[in-house]
Amino acid sequence: MSSRQNRRQIAAVMAKQLPPSAARLRLLDLDGAVGADVAALRRDIEWEHITAAALLQGDLPSDCFDAIVGCDLDMSADFLAELLRLLRPGGRLIALELQAGLRSSRLQCLRGNGYVRILVEPALAGSAVLLRGEKAHTSADTRQRIDTVARADGDSMALRDFRGVYVHLLIQQQPNIPIWRRDPATPLSWRATALQREDSVYLLAFSSLPKAVGFLQDAVLEGVLRDSLEVNKIGKFRRALALQWAQPLLLNPRLDALRAQSFCQVDIDPAQAEAPDE
Repeated sequence: MSSRQNRRQIAAVMAKQLPPSAARLRLLDLDGAVGADVAALRRDIEWEHITAAALLQGDLPSDCFDAIVGCDLDMSADFLAELLRLLRPGGRLIALELQAGLRSSRLQCLRGNGYVRILVEPALAGSAVLLRGEKAHTSADTRQRIDTVARADGDSMALRDFRGVYVHLLIQQQPNIPIWRRDPATPLSWRATALQREDSVYLLAFSSLPKAVGFLQDAVLEGVLRDSLEVNKIGKFRRALALQWAQPLLLNPRLDALRAQSFCQVDIDPAQAEAPDE
């Protein structure tokens, strides 16, 4: 296996562990080993790299990265503490130890240095070990956690000002069953929630998964979306594709501006969707 092939496999393992983010996910690549390959799998990533020696100088601001990736990292307390400082609440350290066996000491090391939601498991057909640790959120309230990420994107954003790669729609899927239970022969239909204004229809679109989830939670709790518009899925689509749809997008709408408005649903091809975020 070539070095390039190996980096791509490592990147694929790491990409599956990335946390939900705002419209752009900020990634720090330690020693510049795999950041470019991870970014190639997720077009919404903005990444930069730094050497381990430069990292310990402490020049970077706190809480500024959604994820940090690297291979065969220094697991010293000082190093792990600096990585934790750089992660925003809910951000993740994602690392691979190449040709290493599973060791309970790794879990204990991450836990002992303040990481939560820790994952230590075999990777790359057992030839490596995946390590994942998360920076604790500042609140136990789920809504506040979502807002921590979503507030990076503004409200009622003009599409021309949107720098993101993807948009997210509120979807009613029929039949409403998990993908692993679905018979491939069973037709799948998606209908997206839209705003009806006189003769115009605007798809409700969101710049990130947290933005869509935050809006949906409030809309359901306040009864803005009726039962007939039940949303059971959030679909992720490329912005360039969405711009080709017949219906214009209403990006990051404010809930208070939609009260007493009329809603409808628009058929959307589920085959056009991207792989969902976590």
